Amino acid sequence: MSAGWFRRRFLPGEPLPAPRPPGPHASPVPYRRPRFLRGSSSSPGAADASRRPDSRPVRSPARGRTLPWNAGYAEIINAEKSEFNEDQAACGKLCIRRCEFGAEEEWLTLCPEEFLTGHYWALFDGHGGPAAAILAANTLHSCLRRQLEAVVEGLVATQPPMHLNGRCICPSDPQFVEEKGIRAEDLVIGALESAFQECDEVIGRELEASGQMGGCTALVAVSLQGKLYMANAGDSRAILVRRDEIRPLSFEFTPETERQRIQQLAFVYPELLAGEFTRLEFPRRLKGDDLGQKVLFRDHHMSGWSYKRVEKSDLKYPLIHGQGRQARLLGTLAVSRGLGDHQLRVLDTNIQLKPFLLSVPQLELQEDDVVVMATDGLWDVLSNEQVAWLVRSFLPGNQEDPHRFSKLAQMLIHSTQGKEDSLTEEGQVSYDDVSVFVIPLHSQGQESSDH
Repeated sequence: MSAGWFRRRFLPGEPLPAPRPPGPHASPVPYRRPRFLRGSSSSPGAADASRRPDSRPVRSPARGRTLPWNAGYAEIINAEKSEFNEDQAACGKLCIRRCEFGAEEEWLTLCPEEFLTGHYWALFDGHGGPAAAILAANTLHSCLRRQLEAVVEGLVATQPPMHLNGRCICPSDPQFVEEKGIRAEDLVIGALESAFQECDEVIGRELEASGQMGGCTALVAVSLQGKLYMANAGDSRAILVRRDEIRPLSFEFTPETERQRIQQLAFVYPELLAGEFTRLEFPRRLKGDDLGQKVLFRDHHMSGWSYKRVEKSDLKYPLIHGQGRQARLLGTLAVSRGLGDHQLRVLDTNIQLKPFLLSVPQLELQEDDVVVMATDGLWDVLSNEQVAWLVRSFLPGNQEDPHRFSKLAQMLIHSTQGKEDSLTEEGQVSYDDVSVFVIPLHSQGQESSDH
């Protein structure tokens, strides 16, 4: 397989940089008056999330320097930005073995006794500093390997058994499993969901121990047993580009897209808002002159709109405020799923954001041509159709280039920065970090010149 990407992974033991002010995922102006996220200027700390020496050097054909193992199968593209930034990436061979209790094995090895093999790609877009993204890039693959090894016997069975040890306590067990429609693919999905949860817990512990804060989105692709699994928690995006079709592979999780879930939580647990926010949504923030008037609103049980008479409590700052990319949860965060943010609070209050955030990803299963994974900096200025047009225009004329997928990733990045014949609207440039993977699915299960 081949992948084009940029951003480096920090090696175990390498000190983390000091967190910088929140990026575009965290609003610099929460509710009431201008203020910044608590802890955004905390001192740097060391966070060694992965204590395994899992760094097989890879030589970069572009720059000739030794890179961490997750530089992948193609060259690094750094776009002249600092390596200490909030975008991180990881990719590599996924080696799954039968579990042996007490055996500590590295995740990335030559795997002479491997039971199953696959491939893994991940993009992490941090906010409130790079610490969470760095930890996720060092940790999530190990969590996933452990979760898959715990169910590997079920993965290779014709049908996942009721009991993993093969016992059949009830003769009808296979029938019960079949009636539930449980397949091997469901075990992979469950392993991914559990890995995200485990990684989130690790990040919470590590950041608390080092006195740091922050969180990150996570977009992960796993190729296993001839199928591609896409897991997304946040607002990064992946699309499948085929000759005559564009298919979204992920759904973006923002306060707007998850409005009803977030409002439902505030309805069941109103104490989470500490009397400072209203869970109701209005077309705009209400003013004192709106008191007593009937205005449009919607609550957790509504996909449509209705009218209500404005009360004093409705004048509080909205739980979700803004529209599109400007929408913020509790006036602070622009995403509703991801990893980290355990210590994040609305400043000058004790209101936590973590109860409203989910680390559980949405998963899509695909079996088919080119997958483009990218953080939100790309999608801010390019549509799915524009990215697909660039892919289809570039690849046919570069079939003999062994680094064509890396060059395509580089072209996509440059098209957001005015360095290529851009398809973006005049003057529209992305100032966010941008990370891209380009993954050709046609080479699954076979060696290619890029592998």
